[in-house]
Amino acid sequence: MTLQLDMSGKVVLVTGGTRGVGDGVAEMFLRAGADVEICGRTAPPPARAVEGRPARFSRVDVRDAEQVARWIEEVAARRGRIDVAVNNAGGAPFADFATASPRFHRKVTELNFLAPVFVCGAVFPVMDGQAGGGVVLNITSVSARRPSPGSAVYGAAKAALESLTRSLAVEWAPRVRVNAISCGLVATPGSTGHYGSAEQAARIAATIPRGVFARPEDVGAACVMLASPLAAHITGAVLNVDGGGEWPAFLQHSPNARGPAVAGFDQTLAGRTPAPGGEDE
Repeated sequence: MTLQLDMSGKVVLVTGGTRGVGDGVAEMFLRAGADVEICGRTAPPPARAVEGRPARFSRVDVRDAEQVARWIEEVAARRGRIDVAVNNAGGAPFADFATASPRFHRKVTELNFLAPVFVCGAVFPVMDGQAGGGVVLNITSVSARRPSPGSAVYGAAKAALESLTRSLAVEWAPRVRVNAISCGLVATPGSTGHYGSAEQAARIAATIPRGVFARPEDVGAACVMLASPLAAHITGAVLNVDGGGEWPAFLQHSPNARGPAVAGFDQTLAGRTPAPGGEDE
């Protein structure tokens, strides 16, 4: 088997690819040689480019099924194929469940679950009808599998997206592979002030076994790997990109186990103060 991460000649879609995690995903596919198409509601200033090769931006509200269908139809007609679709657009502000409005809950669900549904539905006929099939990658979150107070509907929508991933992987096999990348805390420019101070961010990072937040490029690298021939027999999987998750709470009270509250633990993070991070998109 040839170890190959060369995506030259491949056409890759990245929703929400103008900033944050999506920007990191677009960058890594560009570095691998792919032709990248990104979309969002606001144009980036300027669009991501690697070695003079820019990602091509289209203004699309991915919560609108008709806009999504037109975008994918246009890209397929212009490029001749679509090899990879990354459902990255998502996120939600903090909101108490009991006081948030029905409209708020609906919009969070539309962005984090229905938008990927629309993209999957529109891109499948293209991938299914072309030589080599295709790959769909859904960006999810640790919030899908742990309590998510303050973003309960967001976590529920990401859990639904992971379920959709597993179902479509079976329904669309063997022509189209479908996988998910579950993100932990990610350091993005938009989340710089999220934790209040560098000291607070360092304390939060200390709850992650690796001691640092992920970079958007870390998520992008995982996407490139899962889209490449190296992952040809991987479908229906959820890959964790979370630095090991979270230290188990009991370690804070165990004198014989290493954890964020154990004396001397902070010394292992010397010189590794991370930038503040936010949720996965």
